[in-house]
Amino acid sequence: QVQLRESGGGLVQAGDSLRLSCTASGGSFSMYRMAWYRQAPGKERVFVAAITRNSGNTYYVDSVKGRFTISRDNAKKTVYLQMNSLKPEDTAVYYCAGGITSDTYWGQGTQVTVSS
Repeated sequence: QVQLRESGGGLVQAGDSLRLSCTASGGSFSMYRMAWYRQAPGKERVFVAAITRNSGNTYYVDSVKGRFTISRDNAKKTVYLQMNSLKPEDTAVYYCAGGITSDTYWGQGTQVTVSS
């Protein structure tokens, strides 16, 4: 049974930075493509960023390019999302997800609130 647990969310001001972490227990983390999604109040969950299992490739939604960086440490079974220059529109619950060919496993989410 694979479990993903996010941490690092919080309340910050516009322009601040946060680093989210997602740690896996069970499973073969190093074999998983990992991703971050977010869901703003009243909106659907959307893709934010993804990273291949060997960190060879990363992908971002246009709205976070240049501000967010996804990375991973396979030895620690952890994926990170460094978020800089945060904006109020980044306010959402952030979820990590992973799997071999699709987002099979999901965390419970961590709240990020950016005040203006």
